[in-house]
Amino acid sequence: MILLGILAASGAGGIQPGVAGYSAGGSTGAYVSTVDKFAFPSDSRTTLGTGLSSGRNRIAGMSNSGVAGYAAGGTTGSNVATVDKFAFPGDSRTTLGTGLSSGRQGPAGMSNSGVAGYAAGGNTGAYVSTTDKFAFPSDSRTTLGTGLSSNRSNPAGMSNSGVAGYAAGGEPLTATVDKFAFPSDSRTTLGTGISGSRRLLTGMSNAGVAGYAAGGLEGSYVATVDKFAFPSDSRTTLGTGLSSARLGPAGMSNAGVAGYAAGGFTGSNVATVDKFAFPGDSRTTLGTGLSVSRSSLAGFQDGV
Repeated sequence: MILLGILAASGAGGIQPGVAGYSAGGSTGAYVSTVDKFAFPSDSRTTLGTGLSSGRNRIAGMSNSGVAGYAAGGTTGSNVATVDKFAFPGDSRTTLGTGLSSGRQGPAGMSNSGVAGYAAGGNTGAYVSTTDKFAFPSDSRTTLGTGLSSNRSNPAGMSNSGVAGYAAGGEPLTATVDKFAFPSDSRTTLGTGISGSRRLLTGMSNAGVAGYAAGGLEGSYVATVDKFAFPSDSRTTLGTGLSSARLGPAGMSNAGVAGYAAGGFTGSNVATVDKFAFPGDSRTTLGTGLSVSRSSLAGFQDGV
């Protein structure tokens, strides 16, 4: 598993395609524990028999390819520190004995596959910059000495496994993109942030190639998808964004193949799953979306 992270750092040529993407929890108007699984490359959908340990939304997703995916924090009506773990490939769920360092909603999930997962920022009742790190495979938790550059919730998490993780945008409304270099976890802030200050956006990643910050709320719902090229972190904005302006989709990725933005809220919850083919970034919409229309869910994948 560590090998995958090392290969990802060396560029797209060494990356193996993923197995599946997962969309976990969210709100239909009520908090739900549903976890949908999309098998790569067919994108066929099943729904896990065992969902999250509680219905909740505004959750961070983290991934350790070939080993497990994680759904961290969120709100059940009150903020929780819970971290649920889904073991690949059977998708059996356990809940970590040690959750986040504080109960909070709206952290960003970042992953360094084979090494560690991160939950950055959030809202405990007040915005925080706290960044918790879970070491793979033990899942022991530490909290970084340097968190986000400002207290905020609902940023997008993007990952370049083996190289760096990113937390983009958030609330209070900001365009800031913080970058955490792996494995030292030193933080810098990009000179060029996202193209507009927004929150409740999602991240997708094509390890070794680019990260994407999609959708969100910027005074109104947006369909914007910003792309940050690795390793320079230069930003462009895709000519074709999401198929509808919306906040709170889940981001999933099949490195070297495609990124996905699943669900969200356009004024009502949607089940739509948009797929962006790498590297051209052309967009299609899956014929089969989520099993139930919902927003503010977590995305993770069995893949980098």
